[in-house]
Amino acid sequence: MTSIEQFLQMVKESNNIVFFGGAGVSTESGIPDFRSVDGLYNQKYDYPPETILSHTFYIRNTEEFYRFYRDKMLCLTAKPNITHEKLAQLEAAGKVKAVITQNIDGLHQMAGSKKVLELHGSVHRNYCRKCGKGFDAEYILNSTTKVPLCNECGGTIKPDVVLYEEGLDQQTLEDAVFYISHADMLIIGGTSLAVYPAAGLIDYYRGNKLVLINKSTTPMDSRADLLIQAGLGEVFGQVTV
Repeated sequence: MTSIEQFLQMVKESNNIVFFGGAGVSTESGIPDFRSVDGLYNQKYDYPPETILSHTFYIRNTEEFYRFYRDKMLCLTAKPNITHEKLAQLEAAGKVKAVITQNIDGLHQMAGSKKVLELHGSVHRNYCRKCGKGFDAEYILNSTTKVPLCNECGGTIKPDVVLYEEGLDQQTLEDAVFYISHADMLIIGGTSLAVYPAAGLIDYYRGNKLVLINKSTTPMDSRADLLIQAGLGEVFGQVTV
């Protein structure tokens, strides 16, 4: 039995599946994983992505932050791929209880998933730092000023995404711990499991169906009950609901 056949068998037998995903879920929708740095950064930006996407940088160099953010983080034409779609179908069938994501692109919701825990926030929510008014991603993208400003009070708008140096939302973390600790199957896909506290969530899983799907090795490979080194689309493309 191949590892993918084993995976399909596990999915069939499970009724409380939690999926925990990272950037690799969305790369097949054409959203770049900024960790695999391409030459563009070196040509266009004077700072590495981790520096630009930090709270300090946002406060001190808001204009430069937004130049990078609009260019690299707002991929509003991206569409859900087969992995997003299959997860939504598995949820509708009562098998997947929650999707926990490190992504901020909203593609899980676009595919139809209802219970999505966004550890790092979402580009689709933005708020004025002065009066709290909310704005969608299109407002940010189409803003005529270099730094998007509130159309009510003129305050600076901040995306509801967790930047480096910022803490994760406590309620979202607690919900993630709840779902993982109650799951009979935990599927982790498209994440290097290198970013904490997100990577630490794996410790709360108590079952014996921990599946890791990733193209490259991760520090947690030895803990997996099933390890599949392949693209997510290749694996989820074979799931029948």
